[in-house]
Amino acid sequence: MSDPSASGGTSQSSRQVVFLERHSYRRRRLMDAARFLPFVGAGLFLIPLLWATPADGGEAMRMSQAFLYVFGVWVVLIILSALFGYSARRWSQSEPPGQSGQD
Repeated sequence: MSDPSASGGTSQSSRQVVFLERHSYRRRRLMDAARFLPFVGAGLFLIPLLWATPADGGEAMRMSQAFLYVFGVWVVLIILSALFGYSARRWSQSEPPGQSGQD
């Protein structure tokens, strides 16, 4: 085994540990979840395409159940986006002055 500092690598003791404050870390994760929400919604809206049809030999899904599913997903997405917006607004108001956008 060779010395990592002799070959241009960094050793464990010289590595800098990045510390993120809990407030900014949670705000960033909330923003990540909000950015991911449209993809989750698109996936949920595509699920009815996988349902069995009479041509597949299965029993067809009733149209009323399909409408309830689509509108249920729609309502859940609206509620989740409202919660994300409320949380982001609440956390940005409790942020110390001069810290907005500097993470």
